[in-house]
Amino acid sequence: MLDLSKIRDDIDATDKEIVALFEKRMKLCEDVAEYKIENGKEVLDVTREKQKLDKVTGLTHNSFNRKCVEELFKQLMAMSRKKQYQLLAEHNIKDRIDEVISFNQIDDITAGNPKVVYQGLPGAYAHDAVCQYFGEECDMHYVESWRDAMEEVRDGKADYAVLPIENSTAGIVSQVYDLLVEYDNYIVAETFVKVEHALLGTSDAAIEDIERVYSHPQSLMQSAKFLEEHREWQQISLSNNAVSAKKVADDNDKSKAAIASVRAGKLYGLKVLKEKINYSDVNTTRFVIVGKNKEYQKDASKVSICFELAHESGSLYDMLSHVIFNNLNMTSIESRPIEDRKWEYRFFVDFEGKLGEAAVRNALKGIGVEALKLKILGNY
Repeated sequence: MLDLSKIRDDIDATDKEIVALFEKRMKLCEDVAEYKIENGKEVLDVTREKQKLDKVTGLTHNSFNRKCVEELFKQLMAMSRKKQYQLLAEHNIKDRIDEVISFNQIDDITAGNPKVVYQGLPGAYAHDAVCQYFGEECDMHYVESWRDAMEEVRDGKADYAVLPIENSTAGIVSQVYDLLVEYDNYIVAETFVKVEHALLGTSDAAIEDIERVYSHPQSLMQSAKFLEEHREWQQISLSNNAVSAKKVADDNDKSKAAIASVRAGKLYGLKVLKEKINYSDVNTTRFVIVGKNKEYQKDASKVSICFELAHESGSLYDMLSHVIFNNLNMTSIESRPIEDRKWEYRFFVDFEGKLGEAAVRNALKGIGVEALKLKILGNY
């Protein structure tokens, strides 16, 4: 009869041997790193790793063990690479990834009265975000689209653009994510605006007079419970809440109302017929402040990156393991389909840290070498 205590004792003895062999292997990997440093060789050697996996899996005696050994040695080689990246950093060895992750630290982006651009019209939530971060009297102007705002920054017509990137109830603004990849602009700050929709009408209007309501489709959706009480109203979607408020003011028709912010009502001379019609105390939009320079403020604490991967098993785990291995706290991950590449995705990851920190640089160096493409979206 099997003795469980004896089996466990044997496992403990075997594990002790495994740990000793692991430490021996890692010391040999340090020797490999020293050789690569002296001879200018890359850390990742795909051909060598493939040969190694074929060799060790060939030593197994059944298909289950073969798969397990393959996974085990993939992790061993990944840990070896991470150690080598650390040693490269300690020796201050520069490579192409250092150019990607090279940003300058600055004190304060609001200094010097920068030019700021946002999408929409005065009274839009983006206008609120600009005023909240840069002040009511800052040098600001607006454009029609998010792309226009990115181009204003690219062309030097604005120092910073303020763009919505995420709403706590509606999720990410996917078009803005795509624009951050397309343009060589970088996130330098963020600000949060609480969304509180109001029903706005002309000065002589009452709720009983309303027949048509104008707003952005998302704002209509967020106000659905209130609008359900007024099913007789025609709901009309427009490109922006502030555009809706301006239309109601221009038409000066008491049968028309807009769903927008109280600020928009004041700007366009409209009366607040009802406040807080979106029935949410937590609905908040996160805005990012984007500039053309690779810079971060001294109080930056979050890094945003995007990367593309080989379309194969375990590739995402391999990338995220660099974040885990360097004890960084990942706070967000999103994906977007890559245009013209069926079923392939670009990943967007946020984690805590600053680009000047060794752990952050080590993680980014590993991801940058092993991913097909890496872009630092910003440190803020």
